[in-house]
Amino acid sequence: MDYLRLLQRNPNYARLWSAQAVSLIGDWFSTIVLASLVAKFSHGSGLAISFLLLARFLPPLLVSPVSGVLLDRFDRRKMLIISDIARVFIVLGFLLVQSSDQLWLIYALTIAQFSFGAVFEPGRSALLPSLVQRDDIVPANILGSITWSVMLAIGGILGGVISGLLGTSAALLFDAATFAVSAVLIYSIRIALTPSADAGKESGASIKDYIDGLRYVRKHPETLATILVKAGGSFGNLDGILIVYATVLFVVGQDGNGSLGILWCAFGIGAIIGPILLNRWDDGTIRKLRQLIFIAYALIAVGWFSLAGAPGLALAAAALMIKAMGSSVYWTYSSAILQRTVPDHYLGRVFSLDMAGFQLATVISIIITGIALEAAGNDQIRVITLFTGIASLVPLVLWAFALRWLDRQLKSSLEPVS
Repeated sequence: MDYLRLLQRNPNYARLWSAQAVSLIGDWFSTIVLASLVAKFSHGSGLAISFLLLARFLPPLLVSPVSGVLLDRFDRRKMLIISDIARVFIVLGFLLVQSSDQLWLIYALTIAQFSFGAVFEPGRSALLPSLVQRDDIVPANILGSITWSVMLAIGGILGGVISGLLGTSAALLFDAATFAVSAVLIYSIRIALTPSADAGKESGASIKDYIDGLRYVRKHPETLATILVKAGGSFGNLDGILIVYATVLFVVGQDGNGSLGILWCAFGIGAIIGPILLNRWDDGTIRKLRQLIFIAYALIAVGWFSLAGAPGLALAAAALMIKAMGSSVYWTYSSAILQRTVPDHYLGRVFSLDMAGFQLATVISIIITGIALEAAGNDQIRVITLFTGIASLVPLVLWAFALRWLDRQLKSSLEPVS
């Protein structure tokens, strides 16, 4: 009921939320379809799967500096609409892929899709504070995280079922349609900008704007620490490991579509539970949000170790739920901290840097995981998962030190000047 009231008193945010929900369910349809196609056409090659993941994550990393400047210098709503419309036509291009000889086309179109998509997520995050009251920022982020998770659960299971029953073309057509609906919903958003918020909009963009954003982050180390949260949570590539678990270790359905759907659904359910459960301890302070991020990192480590030892599909799904709880929490609260502490005219650049850190850590993890799978073979997936769990302890320890440093900074700022 709280979230329903949130949507009722913030109608423009409700439209943005609806656009997110619609496009996300289509995304998971195509994710499952493309993952299974690459696994099929490459005969389960771990390197080929890693190339698909790189095609998803590397372009946003390279585009992020440009997208951040554009989001701060131009109308964010228009930028989101352009991103959606471009992806309608790109996703339709996947219908041309019919054989292993056209595997390159999947990679090329994926690069194009996620290059335009690099504008959407930081743009949505930067636009959100303009659509809700300050007290609604954390609930709005939790709702966004829950929505992502619900759509993952629904899209994961439906993607596996529908692509199995109706074929890949139906799933891809559905995905293209969701981007079109998203564009229409965002077009209906109306924002009343204040003169200060509107200053400098659509007056051109340059490298100086990007450098100015870097200077802001350098002068605010607490913002830099928050920006690195998503990068820390990306130690280890879940996508590649999950695909191997589903298509090689615990195969259900044609080409592993069924097990892919089950595992993604489990991840989605865990991501729903995470922020709802931990939000019980949120007292509205930035300090508490940072402490909950530490708990999120701990859950991620537990999830990795549990997945490494899972003897069957059911326990693997349970392990993914635990990891997803942590992933959803750190993502939600790091975004809320940035939205509550960073001025509006820097939000586009800050969220683009935020996403760039996440993408960089993910790309490195994809490369390492792909090399490990190619060298050791898919039958060593449990060992690779175990070492990934060990690596996930690094951000947990670093954030513990960061919490102590941030607390000292807060105390020194509150001490009276003699």
